[in-house]
Amino acid sequence: MCPACMASAALTAGGLITTGGLTALVGKIFHTKKSAKKNGLNNSTQRRNDHGHGNEQDGGGEVVPQADWLAARKNLLKKEKEFTRLRDELSRQRRELPWEKVEKRYVFDGPKGTETLADLFGGKSQLIVYHFMFGPGWKEGCPSCSYLADTFSGASVHLPARDTTLVAISRATLPEIEAFKKRMGWQFKWVSSSGNDFNFDYHVSFSKDEKAKGNVYYNYEMMDFPSEEAPGSSVFYKSEAGEIFHTYSSYGRGLDILIGTYNFLDLTPKGRDEDGLSHSMAWVRHHDRYGDGLVPVSNLSAGDKKRG
Repeated sequence: MCPACMASAALTAGGLITTGGLTALVGKIFHTKKSAKKNGLNNSTQRRNDHGHGNEQDGGGEVVPQADWLAARKNLLKKEKEFTRLRDELSRQRRELPWEKVEKRYVFDGPKGTETLADLFGGKSQLIVYHFMFGPGWKEGCPSCSYLADTFSGASVHLPARDTTLVAISRATLPEIEAFKKRMGWQFKWVSSSGNDFNFDYHVSFSKDEKAKGNVYYNYEMMDFPSEEAPGSSVFYKSEAGEIFHTYSSYGRGLDILIGTYNFLDLTPKGRDEDGLSHSMAWVRHHDRYGDGLVPVSNLSAGDKKRG
């Protein structure tokens, strides 16, 4: 099992993943509906009657007249608007968090040579780092992190317009990163922290000594974590004087909002449809490992297309 999947399974089972994540609310609604069905409170196999009133389709949704549907939709819309306002308020409070100055000098290996943390800003004042689970010696990056990263190339085009740069960082060596990045057809910037303590300082990598003690520090608490690498995201700000500040970091379910596919699925009747799986994301594959194993053409580089 992928280390990320092992981590997800263990944390979910132990209740250690935070309930953060802005897309979780709708998912919980679907989960409640599915749990009720499992307990015999609903009969999803019931067919609609001659008038289509009060019965459910195979998917579990109750079939009602349009007026009833509209009333229910408007009721949920009130909750959605409240949730949006709460999200806006949470984002405001996030922006008002205190900062901590980054005193240590970090040097990373990138495609164009070594780069400091200051260099990674790329001329912008804000830097978002995605801590991609990909350890030295691994054959490939974590499927769950790859699930998120499939949206990074597009986001990287738009973020600079808001004075922001997005960079992925992993402890895998640069050749390992470049080979996997080429396979996946990604264009976003990705550097290696194999020669520094960056991952350890931001609590997404754990030393052998830490692992040997049983619990490691992740998501702001001590816990048993089954892998030496963990996912996360950290945000930094660089002043005009060149000083760098750490403003925010998020881990576990706090990364939910970055998962575009989940946001789409949360709009559907089945939701994420993960009940009954060994753990959330158990269904996730690298995008070249679904179905017949063919990579969608849009994800292939020109060289990959020629190879067929």
